[in-house]
Amino acid sequence: MFTLPDIFYELSIFSITFRLLMATLAGGIIGLERGANRHPAGFRTHILVCLGATLAMLTNQYIIEVMDIFSDPARLGAQVITGVGFLGVGTIFVTGRSKIKGLTTAAGLWASATLGLAIGIGFYSGALIAGILIFTSLALLPRVEGYFYSKSKVMDIYLELESISCLRQLKHDLQEKDILLYESSLSKLDPVIPGAICLNIALRLPKGLDHHNALDFLNEYPSVYIVEEV
Repeated sequence: MFTLPDIFYELSIFSITFRLLMATLAGGIIGLERGANRHPAGFRTHILVCLGATLAMLTNQYIIEVMDIFSDPARLGAQVITGVGFLGVGTIFVTGRSKIKGLTTAAGLWASATLGLAIGIGFYSGALIAGILIFTSLALLPRVEGYFYSKSKVMDIYLELESISCLRQLKHDLQEKDILLYESSLSKLDPVIPGAICLNIALRLPKGLDHHNALDFLNEYPSVYIVEEV
């Protein structure tokens, strides 16, 4: 673990400014990735979360060193983590097609808060390494995730069918292709096609059949109007 000169760890105008600027930079980099991909919490939100967490830890250090009051240095940090948990909930929502969105953004906010806590207490090496890994996880790993998900044998699909009776025939025809329809539920969405039935279904694919093959089969099925993988 590398260490910097004492001036970076002492509570002074220089170290306070350095830590807050570092928090702004770290939170901003993470927030830019989220904002560029049109996620609920973006550039400014991540900066504010990281800055607030940093200031909380600086305040802890101020209470102990300047005011000479005995206090647990992790106390305010614990409250920050709890508070950011509530903030993260506001970014999570379930779409009408039963798809949960915002979990990664909520996790990013929480990670930004912990990054701010590390910066605020002067744990620069941990903050630097974690900041790089957090950004890498958000910016680069979705490609890896997408690759492995595309190879998965389980699919969640939103369908608009001609009628509910067509579902039985569809299930039978899927079984003939060794595709298991193991879960189905009516969607709360209003159908795009008037009179259609909106469904969320879960499929398990056999070996040798990929997501594109299954979607092509459903798109060409006579009584299916709309198909979308969720």
